[in-house]
Amino acid sequence: MSTDQTRRYLIAYDITDDRRRTQVSDHLNSHGDRVQYSVFIIDGRPARLIRLLAQLTHMINPTTDSILTCDLGPLNREGPPSIEFIGKRRPLTSDRPLIV
Repeated sequence: MSTDQTRRYLIAYDITDDRRRTQVSDHLNSHGDRVQYSVFIIDGRPARLIRLLAQLTHMINPTTDSILTCDLGPLNREGPPSIEFIGKRRPLTSDRPLIV
């Protein structure tokens, strides 16, 4: 596996302050797709994730807030999808090319 291969990440947060929570939410929303109130899917290379996490680190209070990241694997992987919904489905940005 190449270290610069595009991967899918799940990022969830638990932030106690409304202002910080809104700031983190807006920042994540500009980088990926919200799938639950405090859960986002971000597609990108590992370097992008590192930069994003560094930015988020400066937005939170590390003594009261937390951010969880999960690597869901490469976008071009074979097999069943790694994300399933029960109930209302939230749209995800396609990992396939978009022709406009």
